[in-house]
Amino acid sequence: MFGLASPIPRFHLAVPVDDLDAARRFYGGILGLEQGRSADTWVDWNLHGHQFVTHLAPARAERIHNPVDGHDVPVPHFGLILTVDAFHRLADRLRAADTDFVIEPYVRFAGEAGEQWTMFLLDPAGNALEFKAFADDSQVFAA
Repeated sequence: MFGLASPIPRFHLAVPVDDLDAARRFYGGILGLEQGRSADTWVDWNLHGHQFVTHLAPARAERIHNPVDGHDVPVPHFGLILTVDAFHRLADRLRAADTDFVIEPYVRFAGEAGEQWTMFLLDPAGNALEFKAFADDSQVFAA
């Protein structure tokens, strides 16, 4: 379908940011994403093969949280499902950058279907990100 080199469909996501230089420091510097095209009001990023775009948009909406496993999960949020090793490497990288976590890295649903490592943080514009990892990848959509 349209010649994609990826074995899975790739997503495109655009999020608002209020400072493109801060977005470059965070996404390029701290998360280590490769920067693609850019203009005065937006920057493309390679988010593990997915097209992620930060658009300059200074106005922010009210924050919403939903309870999940005893934590207040920010909504909306986005992120990646990583391997367990990649999850811990990223957590270490974020800690080294003195990241303030919304939810510190921990195991969610321990001993249950869908057990996963998860962590939540905010980018400089306040966009919520979740990174997670399943020891058993078949549990990603466990009921």
